[in-house]
Amino acid sequence: MANSTAFTVLIIPGLRDHVADHWQTLLAARLPNCRTVPPLETDKLSLAARVDAIQRELQRIEGPVVLVAHSAGVLMAVHWAARHARPILGALLVTPPDLNSEWPPQYPSPQVLEENGWSPLPRGPLPFPSIVAASSNDHLASLEAVREMARDWGGALVELGAVGHLNPASGYGDWPQAESLIQALLG
Repeated sequence: MANSTAFTVLIIPGLRDHVADHWQTLLAARLPNCRTVPPLETDKLSLAARVDAIQRELQRIEGPVVLVAHSAGVLMAVHWAARHARPILGALLVTPPDLNSEWPPQYPSPQVLEENGWSPLPRGPLPFPSIVAASSNDHLASLEAVREMARDWGGALVELGAVGHLNPASGYGDWPQAESLIQALLG
């Protein structure tokens, strides 16, 4: 990626944290200046603990930062932005889940997430540029719900087509488009 040494990419995984064959993990291995928010040992569903982990990692990074978040990591990033001030070059926000819809049983229910501080989701404009990447067949959010989130956050919506939740379970490991979207985000 051109000029990748001029900034640090901070990967914000979803609730499953580090997954070896996930596109975020593969992206982190390719980029020279990349860090990942480490997994939580306890309080895995606590939004406050997740936001604190993002803040701790950002405090360790000097210089410009680009956030790359997936799934619940998008929600974590948006909550972080509502609570903390730090210049961020931009954020790639990929397949955010909709807290107002029912999810398949292998995921925490929106009610459980609400009890752990995830709701309400900040819906005002983010203080940095963003690209929100959406799937037309994500089981965690409709395209219309993600379109509304992007609009509320002031982000540019990129419709990816039928990519499921853009994770290994949907058939996605490596996702080279992430790098081109980061470049597009930086203009």
